[in-house]
Amino acid sequence: MVKGVEFVVDEDGQKKAVLIDLKKHSAVWEDFYDTLRVKERESEPRESLKEVKKKVLGQS
Repeated sequence: MVKGVEFVVDEDGQKKAVLIDLKKHSAVWEDFYDTLRVKERESEPRESLKEVKKKVLGQS
């Protein structure tokens, strides 16, 4: 078992959640959270780099 990681199990012994010691594993948590955010937004409309550059540079 990894130190700083605990699983929460139900009455049948099935893993349902995890507790992570953020002092020990903050970098892993940040990567995990970033991945979740990407998955949440994957169906949002996209803009090309060219379009973004135009907006940032104030070009029409």
